[in-house]
Amino acid sequence: MKKVRIILSPDAKEVYVHLNEEAASSKTERSILNAINKKVEFIKANPHYGNPIPKAVIPDEYKKKYGVTNLFRVELPSFWRMLYTLTNNETEVEIIAFVLDLVDHKKYDKLFGYRKK
Repeated sequence: MKKVRIILSPDAKEVYVHLNEEAASSKTERSILNAINKKVEFIKANPHYGNPIPKAVIPDEYKKKYGVTNLFRVELPSFWRMLYTLTNNETEVEIIAFVLDLVDHKKYDKLFGYRKK
């Protein structure tokens, strides 16, 4: 079985660092952070753990910025989402789960073009 390595994009890393800083004083941030850490372990065990996003609705932002051809969503507490893509390492036998973003529900809806009714 191929080894799975998790890499955070600069955007995801910024949010992750912020959650780490706030976790000591905020129960919400702590629960989101704990869920992220737990879900990362699930992804390491099964790279296809998340819900696949249809190719037709992958945000153009991710296609342009990261060259994404596949996208998976993992639900987190407080309506947050973790979005990741899978790639192969060109030189080693491993799968890279590249976490593109950690977003709240409002940003997720905007990213995918969902509107409030």
